[in-house]
Amino acid sequence: YELFSAYPDISCFTTTRAGGCSAGAYSSFNCSPFCGDQPEHVLRNQEYVYRAFSPSLKELIIPQQVHGTKIAFVDNAFLSLSQSEQKECLNGIDALITTEPGYCVCVSTADCVPLLIYDSKHRAVAAVHAGWRGTVNGILAKTLDEMNGRLGTVGEDVLVVIGPSISAESFEVGYEVYNTFKASGFDMSRISIWKADKQKYHIDLWEANREPLRWFGVPENQIACSGICTYSHHEEFFSARR
Repeated sequence: YELFSAYPDISCFTTTRAGGCSAGAYSSFNCSPFCGDQPEHVLRNQEYVYRAFSPSLKELIIPQQVHGTKIAFVDNAFLSLSQSEQKECLNGIDALITTEPGYCVCVSTADCVPLLIYDSKHRAVAAVHAGWRGTVNGILAKTLDEMNGRLGTVGEDVLVVIGPSISAESFEVGYEVYNTFKASGFDMSRISIWKADKQKYHIDLWEANREPLRWFGVPENQIACSGICTYSHHEEFFSARR
């Protein structure tokens, strides 16, 4: 991601489906241990990531996501826990924040929006999993508020990448989803498109996640969107709708 090229002290990346050992629906480079893939395949795939960033990468911190809005802070207190205690702390978590060097905070997505955040002043990173439920319930705003409360993060110091995820063109929704966004105060003229031929709304999750960034004061030139639709590019990225 070019947005982070001026900051060599961090690594910000998205994996593709290629180059792993998983099979079937997980073919082939799946790194998530929570989706039903064979554990030995997941570990082998993760090992490729460790090797790519060796020796600077100490650990991949991967939460067990539930499309909720709970956030975990990876600090010394968390790292001092046993492996089983850490796993328990990561259960039901959809966003991670850390300032600890060598620890890669991760989210797993298959059409949902991954948001990768850097506070350049406090050298803090965050990874946010924002499907439509997380987006409409404010997972991104809550993560930014958590960073502000714990670290003093402000918008002018924040850089954000909106990673590969389903595009507005591909994200057809029912009235109940449209009305949920509307009831939550989103500007529907900005984030929705009516397709008369199908009599269906489409929601722009990329734009919907720009709104809380604007509210937080993140400059437009510090927000980058990959522009890659996982539904359209399902051979390269995982897509739940596929």
